[in-house]
Amino acid sequence: MRHLFPLGESQSLPLWRRPQTLLFLMAASMPIAFYAWFALLNNFVIEVADFDGADIGLLHTVREIPGFMAIGVIAVLLFVREQVLGMISLVLLGVATAFTAWFPNLGGILMLTFLSSLGFHYYETVNQSLQLQWLPKDKAPQMLGWLMGTGSAVSLVVFGLIVLMWETLNLSYNIVFMAAGLTTAGLAVFALIAYPQFEAPVAQNRTMVLRKRYWLYYALQFMAGARRQIFMVFAGFMMVEKFGFEVHEVTGLYLINLVINMVIAPFLGKAVGHFGERRVLIFEYIGLTVVFLAYGGLYWFSWGVMLASVLYVIDHMLFGLALALKTYFQKIADPADIAPTAAVAFTINHIAAVFLPVLLGLLWVVSPAAVFALAALMALGSLTLSLMIPRHPEPGKETVFAKYAQPEPAE
Repeated sequence: MRHLFPLGESQSLPLWRRPQTLLFLMAASMPIAFYAWFALLNNFVIEVADFDGADIGLLHTVREIPGFMAIGVIAVLLFVREQVLGMISLVLLGVATAFTAWFPNLGGILMLTFLSSLGFHYYETVNQSLQLQWLPKDKAPQMLGWLMGTGSAVSLVVFGLIVLMWETLNLSYNIVFMAAGLTTAGLAVFALIAYPQFEAPVAQNRTMVLRKRYWLYYALQFMAGARRQIFMVFAGFMMVEKFGFEVHEVTGLYLINLVINMVIAPFLGKAVGHFGERRVLIFEYIGLTVVFLAYGGLYWFSWGVMLASVLYVIDHMLFGLALALKTYFQKIADPADIAPTAAVAFTINHIAAVFLPVLLGLLWVVSPAAVFALAALMALGSLTLSLMIPRHPEPGKETVFAKYAQPEPAE
């Protein structure tokens, strides 16, 4: 077993070997495989595998099953340290992505999607836990913003290369999937070998944690998972199916998203630190309600492709504000609960993801506008929950109702 390096002594290490640097390396490694896959997915399944709305809904349901299984991380952590599990999960994501084009049929795509998704979701569960353990509370919002900006910058490079080289070099799906997947896997292996195993000052609980006082965080995670499916599954699919976007055009749209997010991500972290989680999340969910209603209007009123592109960019920008959920939990949590609650929260986040894509995929065949109308209602539900977050959350003050539950002072 490798020697454990105390987190409090990490400043004695060279800058490139410190835990914060490892977080940035991890933030840069994951998007290479994931966003290359994401950029090509809609065109790949439509052009090569002849998917329709029901098929894409099924694929995303399969993709989200590992997220629902994220609670299994707690059991795995009985035998493997979080840091090691994160690197192994990145390797699985990379290798499964690399071989995606080798199985251009429904069964093969579903199998590799499940494997890559297992790597992605277990990595994300561990990554969120390590971020909240390794970053101090006063610096966490801004650091999370910088980490998000790093991921956007790397994704920008991935999308930029696809846009510039797809037609110029006559790239194939197989070449892009292989290059991106193996790069992610290689970086993960490097991180596993080059960095010491960092030991946080507070030992994490190794059993499932469900606490009544975290109920609002659980509810917000559930609604966030439901909302995310609409964007991940149907927003991009709409651009290809309704407006006929080709690979380089879809990727170009992602490219615009990333340029904007790379610039604003650090400011989003500052906004959370300045305005607080309550106000930031209220703003996010009001914006989402408007965006989803406008998405429906693209079908109700036959609005044009330019508005669709603008809405897509705004939708993606609002994703960045989700870091407020992380810092909200960090403020109210028992430090020993971070790892198990990250797993539980990821599972809760994916409850809707298991059944929502396939059901909405069937609804999509009948009425795409109805899908976005339901999404607007989900955003309103999230808005209602965000109003329950106190201005200054902390243990004992998890919701605005906490003051009513406090005992009367002794006379």
